[in-house]
Amino acid sequence: MRITGLWIAALLLAAPLSTAAPYEVRLPTANDFLYRNQPEKFYMHVDRTFEGQTSKAWEGGCFGFSRTPIRLNGEVIMVKFHEGIDIAPLERDKSGNPLDPVNSIADGKVVHISPVAGLSNYGKYVVVEHLWDNSPIYSIYAHLSSVQVKVGDPVKLGDKLGQMGFTGAGIDRTRSHVHLEIALMMSDRFDDWTKSIKGSENKHGNFNGMNFAGADASNWFLERRKNPELRFSDFVYAQPVQFKVTVPGKGILAFGKRYPWLLRGDENLAVSWEISFTGTGLPIAVTASERSVTTPIVTYLRSSTIPQRYLTRGLINGEGTTASLTSSGKQLVALLSGDFPAPAPASAPANTKPKTPSTGNR
Repeated sequence: MRITGLWIAALLLAAPLSTAAPYEVRLPTANDFLYRNQPEKFYMHVDRTFEGQTSKAWEGGCFGFSRTPIRLNGEVIMVKFHEGIDIAPLERDKSGNPLDPVNSIADGKVVHISPVAGLSNYGKYVVVEHLWDNSPIYSIYAHLSSVQVKVGDPVKLGDKLGQMGFTGAGIDRTRSHVHLEIALMMSDRFDDWTKSIKGSENKHGNFNGMNFAGADASNWFLERRKNPELRFSDFVYAQPVQFKVTVPGKGILAFGKRYPWLLRGDENLAVSWEISFTGTGLPIAVTASERSVTTPIVTYLRSSTIPQRYLTRGLINGEGTTASLTSSGKQLVALLSGDFPAPAPASAPANTKPKTPSTGNR
């Protein structure tokens, strides 16, 4: 029997990642109330006023659509997306400052630090790269009071990265916490995307928070506790699909090359690629398609009585066959697919020698 490229791809996808080393994960602080079924002690609350009532809602520290309630057709829904989880401190000093150290959730390497609070809404933050399932997965630790590592440092599970704090936008001493994300990197050309979309300065290179697509960190820890052999790739792929977008292009997307376990189908037959997204915008599959498209189009949408803009953090408008990408949806797909121009190289002044480009960290 002749084995086609499609069969080969299917066999590869079905095969376990036998070359991937096992990895252990752990919560980033000593706060383990997540495992004790006491979420109100694990998550840092948000101050909420809704329909005349004020509360300190611990749910606002969860991942996903956990903030800004509205009442729609008699039903209360949350419409603001929170990409990480906010873990509350266990100890404070007499002034109310948190005393909890923040540690790496797994073995990895420090790839970015932002030691100046005013450069990001994250405040002072650290990014660690982990090689899980032969792919780079990133953990982000935000709102630190201090950073105790430097770029390039190898870290082991539980190594201290910094001290919990309340740096960054919208946080005070009372709401001190560490904001944790576990995420995929969308593009290795984030600077180019920023210039093509906004034209503004990017101070964090590819490690800008906008360049990460987060998974539900709490659910990952809980599922991994039940099954220590669970691979992150399998956890991501098991998430529900809210919408799919087909983008033109014959070659494998750079994103697919970075996360080959997301690829489905035969690249040789691909005229385009259909990207499956969760409602929060996390890509969970990239499937070869023979559909001919000249621009990104929505090719699947889970039906709902709630307007899609509330279920997709404003990435999708419309219903059924009339659904389309919003401007922010188009920007996200462009970032993921690499469909944006590279900036024109600056020409050197006449009669001057071109400068050697800097190779320092950004």
